[in-house]
Amino acid sequence: MTNRTKILVIDDDEHISELVKLYLEKEGYEVATAGDGVEGVNLFRSFQPKLVVLDLMMPELDGQQVCTEIRRISDTPIIILSAKSDLFDKVVGLELGADDYVVKPFEPKELIARIKAVLRRSVQRTPANENVEYKDLKINIADYTVLYKGEKVDMPPKEIELLYYLASHPQKVFTREQILEQVWGFEYFGDSRTVDVHIKRIREKIGGGNEWSLKTVWGIGYKFEVVGE
Repeated sequence: MTNRTKILVIDDDEHISELVKLYLEKEGYEVATAGDGVEGVNLFRSFQPKLVVLDLMMPELDGQQVCTEIRRISDTPIIILSAKSDLFDKVVGLELGADDYVVKPFEPKELIARIKAVLRRSVQRTPANENVEYKDLKINIADYTVLYKGEKVDMPPKEIELLYYLASHPQKVFTREQILEQVWGFEYFGDSRTVDVHIKRIREKIGGGNEWSLKTVWGIGYKFEVVGE
């Protein structure tokens, strides 16, 4: 028996859940559904999906709470489904750690295409060199750990991925759009605040060192600057 890729759909709208499940199963995926946030988190732990399709507006736990809980224990890709189309809501969803954001109503074929794209990117995430190390800083992307001055730093997956990406390319300047594409992997939709917020949070946690720092390149983006290189 072939092992099928598991996808978990968490949505209190039974019609949408069944529609998404139908289309995914036609594509060969194994699908489980949950009708509220509490059931969704519990099913996530037992079902162990490779990707989660998550509604924002739900009873018990809402989608933001579910996303936060999943991100606390896993970097499994999450695609948010929401009737909220405002830019602010998209930014909030992506800042929580979601990998993509799809607005309801949606075309099932578009959702399937986005799911496939996110799954492809998640397979490609593991780099050849799993460790990046500088004085007072060590990043291990294999187990998602950051050590700063010998102490483990509590960071969510997206902050670690962002720090790893910049630190893996010292002295190279990246625009916010490039960072969004490489770290988040979703199509840029016109706002870069999520990058700025994540950079700010990283700086608050690791501060910088005598030999390196996260630098803002005004009017362009960011770089990981190493003294002497």
